[in-house]
Amino acid sequence: MEAPAPVISVRGLRNVFGTQVIHDNLDLDVRPGEILGVVGGSGTGKSVLMRSIIGLQEPEAGEIEVFGTSMRGKEEDEAFEVRRRWGVMFQGGALFSTLTVAENVQVPLREFYPQLDADLLDEIARFKIHLSGLPPEAAHKYPSELSGGMKKRAGLARSLAMDPELLFLDEPTAGLDPIGASRFDELTKNLQETLDLTVFLITHDLDTLYAICDRVAVLADKRVIAIGKIDELLATDHPWIHEYFTGPRGRAARLGHERKA
Repeated sequence: MEAPAPVISVRGLRNVFGTQVIHDNLDLDVRPGEILGVVGGSGTGKSVLMRSIIGLQEPEAGEIEVFGTSMRGKEEDEAFEVRRRWGVMFQGGALFSTLTVAENVQVPLREFYPQLDADLLDEIARFKIHLSGLPPEAAHKYPSELSGGMKKRAGLARSLAMDPELLFLDEPTAGLDPIGASRFDELTKNLQETLDLTVFLITHDLDTLYAICDRVAVLADKRVIAIGKIDELLATDHPWIHEYFTGPRGRAARLGHERKA
């Protein structure tokens, strides 16, 4: 049986800032229905890769397809039909400080569906806030009134506003305590299974990689040097991969995962 077409396909990506080459000849495929963890050392361009895919960073070279549609050089109106099929949670939630949580969730809805009336917008926002695990009263709070974990869940609620098929999560558990991070992982996995999502997840959290990621893509040397299940990555001979997964934190994460299994 022929494998299904990738949801995201990146070929020959090159990103340059001044004289600094971030990516060079980077290739990556994201399969439908998977949670793909994206890892790499500082400066390897994990967020730059995500921004390139969603059109916030124009690469110097390469091809990017999402849902089979080329995203390079697309005008705003041309990319509209694809953009409405994904949701993005940026680092820290990236909420608008002058808007309530409900109003933040409504931002993409107002952009893509300006004809929706206020009552329907409020109803959708309440539902997405519930999906993210926030209490109903959080809808009327401003970001400054939320804890770090609640801000992340509010950012997640906004990313779900458009009923996406593809979800981008940038360091969703960064700054959370272990219990909060574990609960966010469980929420992500439950949403992925319930809503049949494909998830592109940037993280440095080894517990997250072991707990919910189907495959892991490793960025190093300006490209994706390996992609697969963690055991498959450990079979490679790249020093960064071995240092990352077999160091003290990697061993602890693996042990914790094995105990839960």
